[in-house]
Amino acid sequence: MKALQDLDIFVRTVDSGSLSATARLLDLTPAATSAALKRLEAELGVPLFVRSTRSLRLTQEGERFLEQCRPALEALQQASQQLAAGEHGLRGTLRLAAPSDLGRNVLLPWLDAFQDTHPQVDIRLLLSDSRANVYSEPVDAAFRYGKPPDSNLVALSLAASHRRVLCASPAYLQRHGAPATPHELVQHDCVCFMLHDEVHDRWRFSREDGAPEITVRVKSVNVANDGDVVRRWALLGRGIAYKSFFDVADDLAQGRLQALCTDWTTEAVSLFLVMPSRCQLTPLMRSLRDFVVLRTAALAATSGKRS
Repeated sequence: MKALQDLDIFVRTVDSGSLSATARLLDLTPAATSAALKRLEAELGVPLFVRSTRSLRLTQEGERFLEQCRPALEALQQASQQLAAGEHGLRGTLRLAAPSDLGRNVLLPWLDAFQDTHPQVDIRLLLSDSRANVYSEPVDAAFRYGKPPDSNLVALSLAASHRRVLCASPAYLQRHGAPATPHELVQHDCVCFMLHDEVHDRWRFSREDGAPEITVRVKSVNVANDGDVVRRWALLGRGIAYKSFFDVADDLAQGRLQALCTDWTTEAVSLFLVMPSRCQLTPLMRSLRDFVVLRTAALAATSGKRS
């Protein structure tokens, strides 16, 4: 439906702030994107954007139209998708972004199982530990640890009680011993994650007895901007890691890594599925979210069973 596509282009252009970003997102040419907006303006009889060579902003008429357009578009898209899903089963393309370690070692087999259940679904997966900009990058949703500070984003909880785990390989522990408390981490080699030149070497812990939370600045012998590399260094015995439990759950279950200081409470890192607007919350996306929630719950349950 051409009119529905034009409305979608309008809303996405507002969210991304750029015609070229919208064109990339929808796999259109910038000329086709611009033509859709001009067609919509001609149909409404008012300008929706003030354009310049460097900026694009809504007119007052555009702001008023957006208030009515966004919920109407979401309702139309959901109705269309529900009809298609009812007639043909779930189908379409999921364009997803995820952290490298979670994506490779956890999500990949889950997404494979999801496609086995829904063979008419295609997946485009972008893996990076730099947070994807869901407004401008060609993704429908992103898996993220921690609730995003941008309140305009739609953030669906996948695992609210998920936490980090302090862990090391048996080989490292045989050579250096295990810290009895987080305070002793300063005497150990640690492998750390880095994001945007900031090394995450301050690790937080607390006790259920009400004692104040402590922050330990560890000695980072090896640092990487890729979470999977940090995990691999821990497996190789290079040092102690402070990883999201999901990233190392299988390693803990198989004995390749051992959890440390388990009588201390580690830092919470809730997992969310984040998208720029409810337009992306299609029946297909809802089904994926429900699918992942079941698996994160099952995986989280194993945290109480590890030795």
